[in-house]
Amino acid sequence: MKKVRYMISDAANMMQVESHVLRYWEEELELDVPRNEMGHRYYTEENMQQFRQIKKWKEEGYQLKAIKMMLHNENPNLEEAKQQEHTSAMSGETESEPEKDGQQMHVAVSHTNAAPAGLTKLEQFQLMMNDIVRNAIAENNQALGQAVSEHVGEKVIKEMNYLMQEQEEQEEERFRKLDEAIRSRQMSRKEKKQKEKLSRRKEKAGKRHFRTKESTV
Repeated sequence: MKKVRYMISDAANMMQVESHVLRYWEEELELDVPRNEMGHRYYTEENMQQFRQIKKWKEEGYQLKAIKMMLHNENPNLEEAKQQEHTSAMSGETESEPEKDGQQMHVAVSHTNAAPAGLTKLEQFQLMMNDIVRNAIAENNQALGQAVSEHVGEKVIKEMNYLMQEQEEQEEERFRKLDEAIRSRQMSRKEKKQKEKLSRRKEKAGKRHFRTKESTV
């Protein structure tokens, strides 16, 4: 029986989250996700069940560190994971995710201007980061500048990479559909020419048969 393959856009719609959330979970939780011949990721039903469980744990309040421990443990202990999460919280460790419940990522800076409608996620993200830097310069607050510099670190770079990769995959999908449409049109033209050629041959054969019959008479 052939396994069902879900593309990342289909999987994201089924999970009701953005595509880069799934990528973020893949990397942070070290999930095993297969890729096709073109190098594009796809998901099996087993992957989808895993995502559903991850989302369920997230909704129950578990952080990714606890979820990772449960995923890679053959006998997951929820109490142990909860205790580990509590210990991390007491030590001041927190995690930053690009999105939660399908909404845009939260950045620990308040009073930023709302992004204008019609912009892509990457453009909105860049606009938001420009506002953060502009506010830091205007206030000339070294402490705030340091906090922003620390926050706009590895997590933010990852998020920008996710968004750019998502746009690239969307472009690839559009080119693929365009290529299929061109090939389909070329095939239709080729079939039409073949039919016309066959029709002309039949017509010529009919005329030759008629002439032969006349000469015989």
